[in-house]
Amino acid sequence: MTGKVNDGQLCTVELLREQVLEVGDIVLCRANGSQYLHLVKAIQGERFQIGNNRGGINGWVTRRQIFGRLIAVTT
Repeated sequence: MTGKVNDGQLCTVELLREQVLEVGDIVLCRANGSQYLHLVKAIQGERFQIGNNRGGINGWVTRRQIFGRLIAVTT
């Protein structure tokens, strides 16, 4: 199974301002002091559950920890 974004692909991320995030969006966020692209799995108010494409759940982040949303992937 390949991911939605594979290692080495060039990613374009738009700055997150007032956009509404939805389940299934791929976001650039800070988790445990590092920055990652993660899939939004669930939303509870201003909390977002993030995880990977293989069904794994990494935890919850707030909107302040999300910097942008993926808009394009180039091979």
